[in-house]
Amino acid sequence: MRRLTAVGAALALAVLLGGCSQKYYDERGKADAPVAGRAGDDTPAEVHNFPDGFGNLATKCVGPGKRGYATTRDVHAERDDGGDTEIVIIPANAVVVDDPGCTGP
Repeated sequence: MRRLTAVGAALALAVLLGGCSQKYYDERGKADAPVAGRAGDDTPAEVHNFPDGFGNLATKCVGPGKRGYATTRDVHAERDDGGDTEIVIIPANAVVVDDPGCTGP
């Protein structure tokens, strides 16, 4: 019975902490930006993984005749003076190029 109670308490704690994380990142401007009226293209990007130490590359059509490429240089966790962990993203690079293969919506 004690084991079941401990497992239940651990599960409840995980659910509570998991619910706080989105709000935590939203308040600090580190969450995904909302899209007004759910307008836009939510299709997944094609991701090309690179070895550790190099940014991965994501690409997708972003409009009629346009393709976007984006990389993430580095993502890591840092502790601030208060002992809180912050996720640091350094910096993302993006470029949009002509691509006749990308058709409009």
